[in-house]
Amino acid sequence: MQSQNLEPPEAPANLNPPKPISKNPITSIQNHFTSFLQQISGFLPPKPPSLPSFPQNPSSLKTHFDNTIQTIGNHAKQALQMGFPQPISTNARTPNFARAYPLQRAPPEARPMPVEAIEERLAGIPVYALSNSAEEFVLLSGVRTGKSLGLFCFKKEDAEALLEQMKAMDPGMQRGSKVVAVALNKVFQLKVDGVAFRFIPDSSQIMNALKEREKVGDLANGFSGVPVFQSRSLILMSQKKRYRPVFFRKEDLDKSLQRASQQRKQLNPALRKGDVQVCVLEEIIKGMKESSSSNWDDVVFIPPGFDVSTNVSQ
Repeated sequence: MQSQNLEPPEAPANLNPPKPISKNPITSIQNHFTSFLQQISGFLPPKPPSLPSFPQNPSSLKTHFDNTIQTIGNHAKQALQMGFPQPISTNARTPNFARAYPLQRAPPEARPMPVEAIEERLAGIPVYALSNSAEEFVLLSGVRTGKSLGLFCFKKEDAEALLEQMKAMDPGMQRGSKVVAVALNKVFQLKVDGVAFRFIPDSSQIMNALKEREKVGDLANGFSGVPVFQSRSLILMSQKKRYRPVFFRKEDLDKSLQRASQQRKQLNPALRKGDVQVCVLEEIIKGMKESSSSNWDDVVFIPPGFDVSTNVSQ
């Protein structure tokens, strides 16, 4: 793989979607993150790998947490109240990721991206959940709402803070309860009767997203969902194909742009208004499920803590 290129903005519709090839270039790109995948696999039991299970009687594991969730801040409470976000409204002055790639229902002849392809793109992304001594996910419930919730935090420290608060409230969680890392591709479609699943975004990335939108005139007070970031000028090349790297951390995108601009002796495109775009992860996944796969074949998710400033051997 070549180093990333810095190019002037262009509409995604003008990009030729990758054609089927014998060797999947996405795999070549994601091989760069093999060590990362090994790092997050440590939570798996030594015998056949499996996710923590759900109890046959979920109500037996509910932990009341009306005050507990305050430990990880207002963004967590908003996520619990709103669930998965609806499309965020934008105005004509906001060239954000969502506007650049609008989500539309696919026409009858268009084929959505296969679930297996979506899972492949999410395989290297960790989220953090709570598990009890029986290797079961811990479910939460509000005293007033009575709703059962399964939480997946994008920041490990948030999950750890939640666990400590719950241990203080429920002595039964003192022994054997822990934070486990789970690959996002294993949980993004979880469905359990009577349980709602929520992603808890990293609050620092929420702030980054709001700042970027403010730069282009969007003065919204809140952000619903998990923010992701990309640059109009940053692409990956693999086997003569172009791919859009999408980052979970604004800092990783900044590092990639900085190194690329230094290598090519060009102005850092992040300094140009509107170059950095913000979107909602859940909206991208929805688009992959509902829109033509040709709209999404060039998306590559970059795991937190990685940049794309180094060459990737094919």
